[in-house]
Amino acid sequence: MTSRTPQLHTGSHDLPVSDALAAFMTGGWATTAPLPDEPPAPDLARFAARRARLAARFPGERLLVPAGELTVRSHDCDHRFRPHSAYAWLTGLTGEDQPGHVLVLEPDGEAVLYLRPRPPRDGGGAFYRDRRHGEFWVGRRPDLAEAERRTGLRCAHLDDLDRHRGSGRDAALDTELACALSELRLIKDDWEVDQLQQAVAHTTAGFEDVVRALPAALRHPRGERWIEGVFQLRARAEGNGTGYETIAAAGAHACVLHWTRNDGPLDPRQLLLLDAGVETDALYTADLTRTLPLSGRFFPVQRRVYELVLAAQDAGIAALKPGASFRDFHRACSGVLAEGLADWGVLRVPAREALAADSGLYRRYTLCSSGHMLGLDVHDCARSRAEQYLDGVLAEGQVLTVEPGLYLQPDDATLPPELRGIGVRIEDDLVITADGARLMSSALPRTADAVEEWMDGLLTGRP
Repeated sequence: MTSRTPQLHTGSHDLPVSDALAAFMTGGWATTAPLPDEPPAPDLARFAARRARLAARFPGERLLVPAGELTVRSHDCDHRFRPHSAYAWLTGLTGEDQPGHVLVLEPDGEAVLYLRPRPPRDGGGAFYRDRRHGEFWVGRRPDLAEAERRTGLRCAHLDDLDRHRGSGRDAALDTELACALSELRLIKDDWEVDQLQQAVAHTTAGFEDVVRALPAALRHPRGERWIEGVFQLRARAEGNGTGYETIAAAGAHACVLHWTRNDGPLDPRQLLLLDAGVETDALYTADLTRTLPLSGRFFPVQRRVYELVLAAQDAGIAALKPGASFRDFHRACSGVLAEGLADWGVLRVPAREALAADSGLYRRYTLCSSGHMLGLDVHDCARSRAEQYLDGVLAEGQVLTVEPGLYLQPDDATLPPELRGIGVRIEDDLVITADGARLMSSALPRTADAVEEWMDGLLTGRP
């Protein structure tokens, strides 16, 4: 008896295309309306000036700045595409139709955008066969002429880029070029600050949505997910989505700095730490955190922790001004936290000793830094040299967060039992001005009393 080898079916679930269907698909199409000519941002000259600044850093060199590629989420499903921040900053192109595209600055300073243009309907069939890029699968893309009108750049087919592969500096591979692209973004212009202010306003609305949704979230076995979903709705409705994965951390989960599993329940006896930000269509993101009492009122021990963190944030904000060291606001926050921990008897050494560079014992309870630059990335300009950023000085037009926190682990035997499992972070976004800093997120209450009053108004519908 002969055994038969089973046939393996390993292809796509797509149906085959017959010759007859292929021929039929090449004709009978009406003229498609052209894409609007409006640029993706108010002033194309803005992006030309940025490209000129970059070219001046590398005179006579060819520079390649890729948008990035699609990334597989699972099998044949990709993650939603978001262009690389440097590419968006230089081109103003922020859409999901940009994967694979590359901006090239030629040695003479000319900028050329290599892209995947809209394929014709009368040849090849890519418009209906290509499930990653085809128009019938993912939507309309501009043709070369439309792309040139919308960007102000000379545009060429992506297939023509091969002659530049391996020549010049590639931002995806060249550390010096990536560093320059970070440092050029350290100071925001007025349009960028306005984008960030819009992101903050949408984020504030999202936090209000979350408070209104608390009764339903408290009833759900995975209330953290409910909170995440409520905020995501606002982010997608008003902008491109969230600028980073939302942290919706209830109870002891708030002691996990980047808790994004968001799979826990909500308990009215606990706090909710919500760290979330809306990203605008221009890809600028807010980054705000509030720690909210799920009962609507802080219990005494919760209030004590909250008010120490708030005092630390007040000190950090007061340290912001042009010419100050970037690290000054972190030092100010840390000093207040260490003094408070010492006063509570949590630190077994004086605050001054715990703050010393060769000690840092206070950091057991507040592990991370107190803030970072903000812009197109939530941790913006992170490829900059230390002397330009971490060890540099603040300048008018920089936007940053101030976000001290206390993370009192539930299994920390150095803490009194009543403090264990409490995590509090308060985070706001600020822009450095000529004489200090402006709080961009002032619409969100910060003090414990104001938070309680704000929550009460949203939950009861009272003004």
